[in-house]
Amino acid sequence: MGLFIYNTCKTITMDRKWDLRDIAIIPTIQSDISSRKECLVKTDFNGKGMLPLMASPMDTVVCEKNYETFIDHGIVPCMPRGLHVKPSGKWYYKRSLYFQSFGLAEIESQLKSEEKNLYDFYTYPNILIDIANGHMERLVNVVREIKNKFPDIKLMVGNVANPLTYKNLAMAGADYVRISIGSGAGCTTAANVAINYPLGSLISECHKIKKESYLETKIVADGGMQGYDDIIKALGLGADFVMIGSLFNKAMQSAGFNYLWGKRIKSYELAKTLWKWGFPVKKKYRGMSTKAVQRSWGKSKLVTAEGITKYQKIEYNLSQWVENFEDYLRSNMSYCGSRTLPEFIGEAEYVFITENALRRFTK
Repeated sequence: MGLFIYNTCKTITMDRKWDLRDIAIIPTIQSDISSRKECLVKTDFNGKGMLPLMASPMDTVVCEKNYETFIDHGIVPCMPRGLHVKPSGKWYYKRSLYFQSFGLAEIESQLKSEEKNLYDFYTYPNILIDIANGHMERLVNVVREIKNKFPDIKLMVGNVANPLTYKNLAMAGADYVRISIGSGAGCTTAANVAINYPLGSLISECHKIKKESYLETKIVADGGMQGYDDIIKALGLGADFVMIGSLFNKAMQSAGFNYLWGKRIKSYELAKTLWKWGFPVKKKYRGMSTKAVQRSWGKSKLVTAEGITKYQKIEYNLSQWVENFEDYLRSNMSYCGSRTLPEFIGEAEYVFITENALRRFTK
């Protein structure tokens, strides 16, 4: 299949683009589903049934100590760049159920090098090329090279904020494409750099391209999910997976240090106990382009940060959050007459709503 690079830099569109908060999913006219229990909310991921959720490759969300917790709850974790799980028997079983992240320059260097190392990208079954700007031609070329040399690797790339870039990367061979720039709670790209594509429109248009072009590349909606409703809307519009950072950071089991009244709690068990007793334990949450993260990667020359650091109050156990999500998704699918995720993803009917309407069901 030929590869086409679309240059849309000078394209001007007067079409209004919209966010997830601009719509509401409406029920089907009549459903033959009698109970939400009839609805199946798992999708296939490398032969295992998983929820259509991914944990973001952020060092305040996923680490080598908690990645199994996400897998055990049916969530596909993405290990942050620079963090690797030491090989073991248990790891060998789990390794097909998470993504290992690499930078683009790191991948390019390993493709050229004749030296072989334990943690090189080709030793992993699933890899994520984690870069802020997924619109570079360099990335398209690397995707083609990886898929030519290592066709069995499941490759996720991104982020992108142009539907045609999704198509380019899909045609180059990417298995998953992360879409959205500037929408995340820890990202300031939209506010400071003026780059963004409202997520509702972006998901819908990527799904349309995927369907019309008979593409199999999965759409991963990444960032900006404020609650269960946003995740469900993203799936209904056409996202195959939803990647989550901030919401998972609010779970007790998330990565990173715990704090109480501005002081770090060194023991996880103590933090957990204090939280259960009702103390306002918080987690640090930071975007992955902050200068602190750049230093942790060993960069000598730091670039202007397009991310923020903040502290979020722990609100729930991961198991509690997942149980709620599954029930809410089943309920929505029963309203829409969808028994399985393939019947629901990209097939939900929706209406545009006013700010007053949004306030009525935002509690």
